[in-house]
Amino acid sequence: MAIRAPRSFQATLWLPCLFILLLFVTFTCASQPGRPRLGVRRGYNNRAQNRHSQSLIATRSKNDYQTFYYDQPLDHFNYQPESYTTFRQRYIVNFTHWGGAKKAAPIFVYLGGESSSDDDVGSIGFMVDNARRFGGLEVYAEHRFYGQSIPHGFTREGALKNATIRGYCSSNQALADYAELIVSLKKNLSADSSPVLVAGGSYSGELAAWFRLKYPHIAMGALASSAPILYFDDLVPPNSYYVVVTQDFQEASWSCYETVKSSWSEIDRVAAKPNGLSELSKKFKTCKPLKKASELKDYLNSLYSVAAQYDSPPDYPVDTVCRGIDGGANGTDILGRIFSGVVAYYGKSRKCYDLGEFFSSETLDGWDWQTCNEEVTIIGCGPNETMFPEISYDYKDYKDYCVHKFGVEPAPHWVTTYYGGEHIKRVLHKFGSNIIFTNGLRDPYSSAGILEDISDTLVALTTKNGSHTLDILNASEDDPDWLVDQRLKITKIIEQWFNKYFEDLRKFG
Repeated sequence: MAIRAPRSFQATLWLPCLFILLLFVTFTCASQPGRPRLGVRRGYNNRAQNRHSQSLIATRSKNDYQTFYYDQPLDHFNYQPESYTTFRQRYIVNFTHWGGAKKAAPIFVYLGGESSSDDDVGSIGFMVDNARRFGGLEVYAEHRFYGQSIPHGFTREGALKNATIRGYCSSNQALADYAELIVSLKKNLSADSSPVLVAGGSYSGELAAWFRLKYPHIAMGALASSAPILYFDDLVPPNSYYVVVTQDFQEASWSCYETVKSSWSEIDRVAAKPNGLSELSKKFKTCKPLKKASELKDYLNSLYSVAAQYDSPPDYPVDTVCRGIDGGANGTDILGRIFSGVVAYYGKSRKCYDLGEFFSSETLDGWDWQTCNEEVTIIGCGPNETMFPEISYDYKDYKDYCVHKFGVEPAPHWVTTYYGGEHIKRVLHKFGSNIIFTNGLRDPYSSAGILEDISDTLVALTTKNGSHTLDILNASEDDPDWLVDQRLKITKIIEQWFNKYFEDLRKFG
């Protein structure tokens, strides 16, 4: 089936692939300002989940997903000559289950976040399962400046380095992209009566919630999984993220927590010795010699944060790390136990450990810009509340970093001004409807999520043992009952929304 786009169009067949990557980026409690990077399933390599996900993809025809491109304006909000410059936004569609426009069958749109849409297709079980259940169309829309959706004439790296172009990489421009794409898609499919539900996880979960608030005439509802929409403008305490990381480790093993807490000063003590950095490099089998102790500390910070953020069943990586630390197979001294935790995390000992393994150039570069632009989050930590060394948040250092790298000052109040934040429950109750906020309470970002129902149609679903965006990933036969129940609750709510939508459609036309 071909789709005619009003500007330019190109269709290609695309073979869906699943990339299970360690893409977590953290600057907080470390050497640079910023925040732990958001992201769907970019954490612990859950081997059982991966096998199941890959088997699901193997059973699908490579022809199920078709790739299209839509010419988006570089700037939706101005009328300068450069505003009319266009770029090709990639979107990927699966028509397999769609009931068609005549039946007003629903359209599910996954709003891409800070990575390529290649990472989303085939791995967001919510989309696949509900498209099948409701006879829906699957659409994956890529975020501008990521994947293949790059301004014309630029590479991804070049676009973010160009001071006149990178300013167009923002959430409000991305939301306008999604709005224009959805309207065009519905027109081309003659699907004016089809309800649209947008979904997202993590940063794209924020986008899904914001899209419903900004474009309620386009999307009749939104699922926002693990969306920390309150982590702005001092709405939650700065140490909230790392308090939850610490609690996860305390619940797993108090002795493990105490070992981690005492390890930072031990790293500094060893590093201060004449050959201390060489000793640490050898101890932790780093692929490259350490130049400073902070490199090792940043790496361990990332490992513990990833383990907590993606603390998913059946393996629960925090438990895995702590079993390694408490077992101490690599020695009884503190650092030997810490290294045992690293080995346990990866499942077996490696020849060496790459301290840059948690970083991806695409997401690192883009997210670095976005956190210097509008995703300005105050995150710090302290030894009295967390297991990490005390690092206070200094906005001046943050601003200086952004000015030095990008030549711009952050806009720390923009997100709450543009989307709302202060008195968020009152704001959402007055102006919002049909949004599901889901959070797993093991996820450190749940500390900045909506955790209580606001109204009958602004619903918060939480799971005590859930982790970051776990509920929207592919289902597995090994999923615990509480996770199965969470997904059923989501589906039931969406079904109620669809029923009300079609009732109103019959009543008002």
